[in-house]
Amino acid sequence: MDSFADNNAWNPNLGKTVLKSVCRSCHGGCGTIMHVKNGELVRVEGDPDSPLNKGRLCPIGVATKDLVYHRDRLKYPMRRKGERGCGEWKRISWDDALNEIAEKLQNIKDEFGAESIVMGTGTGRHHIRWVSRFGHALGTPNWCEPGFAQCFHPRINASLLTFGDFPVCDFTGNTPAELILYWGHNPIHSGPDGETRFNVRDSLASKPKIIVIDPRETFLAKRADLWLQLRPGTDDALALAMLNVMIKDEIYDKEFVREWTYGFDALANRVKDNTPEWAEEITWVKAADIRKAAHLFASIKPSLMEWGVAIEQTPNCIQTVRAVSMLPAITGNIDIPGAWIFGMGGIGRFPSLIENISEEMNAKRLGADRFKMLCGEGADLPAAHIPTVLQAMREGKPYPVKAFMVFGNNTLTTYGNSSQVYESLMKLDFMVCADLFMTPTAELADIILPAAAWPELDQIAGLPTRAANVVLAQQKVVQIGECKSDEEIFVELARRMNLDCCREPVEDVLDEQLEAGIGMKFSDLKKIGFFKIPFRYQKFRENGFKTPTGKIELFSTRFQEMGYDPLPSYEEPPESPVSTPDIAKDFPLVLTTGGRIPFFFNSEHRQLKRLRKARPDPLAEIHPDTAKQMGIKDGDWMWIETRRGKIRQKAKIWNGIDPRVIHVEHGWWFPEKPAPEYGVWESNANLLTSNLPPYDPQMGTYHLRGLLCRVEKAERP
Repeated sequence: MDSFADNNAWNPNLGKTVLKSVCRSCHGGCGTIMHVKNGELVRVEGDPDSPLNKGRLCPIGVATKDLVYHRDRLKYPMRRKGERGCGEWKRISWDDALNEIAEKLQNIKDEFGAESIVMGTGTGRHHIRWVSRFGHALGTPNWCEPGFAQCFHPRINASLLTFGDFPVCDFTGNTPAELILYWGHNPIHSGPDGETRFNVRDSLASKPKIIVIDPRETFLAKRADLWLQLRPGTDDALALAMLNVMIKDEIYDKEFVREWTYGFDALANRVKDNTPEWAEEITWVKAADIRKAAHLFASIKPSLMEWGVAIEQTPNCIQTVRAVSMLPAITGNIDIPGAWIFGMGGIGRFPSLIENISEEMNAKRLGADRFKMLCGEGADLPAAHIPTVLQAMREGKPYPVKAFMVFGNNTLTTYGNSSQVYESLMKLDFMVCADLFMTPTAELADIILPAAAWPELDQIAGLPTRAANVVLAQQKVVQIGECKSDEEIFVELARRMNLDCCREPVEDVLDEQLEAGIGMKFSDLKKIGFFKIPFRYQKFRENGFKTPTGKIELFSTRFQEMGYDPLPSYEEPPESPVSTPDIAKDFPLVLTTGGRIPFFFNSEHRQLKRLRKARPDPLAEIHPDTAKQMGIKDGDWMWIETRRGKIRQKAKIWNGIDPRVIHVEHGWWFPEKPAPEYGVWESNANLLTSNLPPYDPQMGTYHLRGLLCRVEKAERP
């Protein structure tokens, strides 16, 4: 008998029950109403009371029942029968799976040290902090998530050192923005972290002025009063030029800058030569439009800025984030209604157990010797540097990585340079993968664990992320097969390994966070579904900003202490028409990736028929003039090639992209194709991207956008 399953047996509700929860099929956080009858989820609808979505759900949320009851769900643990990647599996019990994992991890820890075990996870969902928590309990400093250096956390870490907190957009307040600047972000399709696609749409009802900065003509760009179509990878130059205009033309908020910023004169001196004319040559944006954008943003109040992952995917990532963040800062659009605001702390700090890692072990974190804002003192939660982790897997340098525990991440599609990622994973002694479905990455594991989907587990969500003025209960309403939440798996492994921490029940941790934030237990929150804390504005007037100077640090004293440039600067991407003209002769087009698909979340959900019907094939965007030169027609398959690899996607001929730029969709694999590869080598954008140096000196960020490519017509696959 499987004791773990018995001890965690779930008794379904009898009869019909209606419960509130929160959708986590992405990390948007839409409130939901869950209709359950005799233990079966019969319907999911949007919660009309939720301030984040007001009763609406996106196509992914609507397909929740399809996800939960999909015939291809992993429903029980399995052990690989043959060589790694053979695609042959045997069903085993939870007891056998967990005992084997615990024994393998302990043996590796005893022989090679805890640092030889790496914990991996996907983008920020319910379990992300639990992955690092278990790693810290185990004693390893090495955990990683593909976004920590490439998505969101560069903004978090840079903001904490600049503002002392992370700013979010005031979409749930009572004062609409008069102007919204969307920079490298299309939240109509992505809806991240509590800034859902619905409250973004609602913000348009008051008819604000709109500025969009994006290489692609998105829905928002079509609505914009001003669209700046920049060259991918040159956001830093554009931001510096806008700062130049605001300072030179004296259109910044002089009173706010004088009272609440530090280092303004140094910033002014830094950007004095970064004129719009200088930026025009770099960015392809006309100098007149740069001036117009700067004057619009500075002259209208309140203005808020929606910024996205696009600014975090070049090796000048942190200085780009810093430069962009200073536009709201010097215009005084900070913590006022309808602008950038700081949160209310609805959830207490997650107990990451990082105190369990000694100073000596912290120093062993892969990348800690170089990237202090990812791996060390400048990080909100230190993580390992992925390219260094992969090198340790392949080459045993600076020390060997023997085991990889990956939870909710299709690593072969979400890490840059997929071919090298595959080579690295094949060198492992032991690999465990927990997921909802079999993936190309899961096929490389030694043991596979069936993870619970969001309607199958208890958790909390504080949204917007880090601001947490809306706290929602995610509650278990159904049990599928033998699926277990990642959180339960970690607790059980900690108990079996007799670790000193991470052994308490999941609900105890949720209670601790909620009591520190809103003085409530999880059982209480489940009854009401969510709790909203009214925002208080201009909190900095009480105690200043949480920085060493008590002000917004345009000149960062913390950067200076860590040995980094304390002021933002421009750096040409390491592979571009400007920096590598010899490569541009053979690869003349600029490649960008990562535009969100409204029917998928990164590499997820391609099994779901109603979603896949809306986007059956991967699309690559190409301008009509470029397509004509190549003999490519709309709907043709075409090859896209970089120095690292070659993939095939369907051509979408479109005037909304520059003739010199190609955009490819990311996250593509084909669950319907034969195991164990599932077509992962056919259309996967990360076969084209680079994870090689140079890296961002603060964050270790590698190069995903603004690379060089070429295209040609391809045969139909």
